[in-house]
Amino acid sequence: MKTAIDIVIPTLNAGPTLARTLAALPSHADFAFSTTLCDGGSCDDTVEIARRAGAAVVTAPAGRGGQLAAGAAAGGAPWLLFLHADTRLGEGAGDVIARFVASVAGKAGYFRLRFEAAERAARRVERLAAWRCRAFGLPYGDQGLLIARTHYDRLGGFRPLPLMEDVDLVRRIGRNDLLPLEADAITSAARYRRDGWWLRPLRNLTCLSLHFAGVPPQTLRRLYG
Repeated sequence: MKTAIDIVIPTLNAGPTLARTLAALPSHADFAFSTTLCDGGSCDDTVEIARRAGAAVVTAPAGRGGQLAAGAAAGGAPWLLFLHADTRLGEGAGDVIARFVASVAGKAGYFRLRFEAAERAARRVERLAAWRCRAFGLPYGDQGLLIARTHYDRLGGFRPLPLMEDVDLVRRIGRNDLLPLEADAITSAARYRRDGWWLRPLRNLTCLSLHFAGVPPQTLRRLYG
């Protein structure tokens, strides 16, 4: 019997990138992947795109932490794969996932960050992300997260935070129980091009530092924009 994996994608007006993300979802002969999109009230064609691709759609109040939690709760597969709507997995991801599920117990996995961009600045941010993961065990949500449902439930899952929901969960997983997966999470560069390849990472780092200092998530959300 095939092992089931629920893919959970939170969305809010994700029409420009969602179709490519769904088209690149992993597959493997030994696994049954199902996709749940948890929408926070999109007013574009997000939901229509998801349903055309065969994804289940549930709704929740806007806020990525709450949407991720609702999407996970909608399924029952023994494994969960969380992805952002502007992130598509690279070639070979299905095989990488299969090896991880078959051989690793009690741990979670994340993918290598890659930007859909040719700029040298994109490579710099990718290297910084890789260093952050190695040094501190802090992959962000745009790197995806693969985790057994029992492990996810035992940790309490995603909390309904307006920001830093990814950091909050991976800190509870713990650095020693987070493993890099040998496949790419290819992410849109639109926000970095809009905000600046220096300014956006600096803002992210500022928000992360303030989060660790105990600043309330609602305040961070206003700072983040």
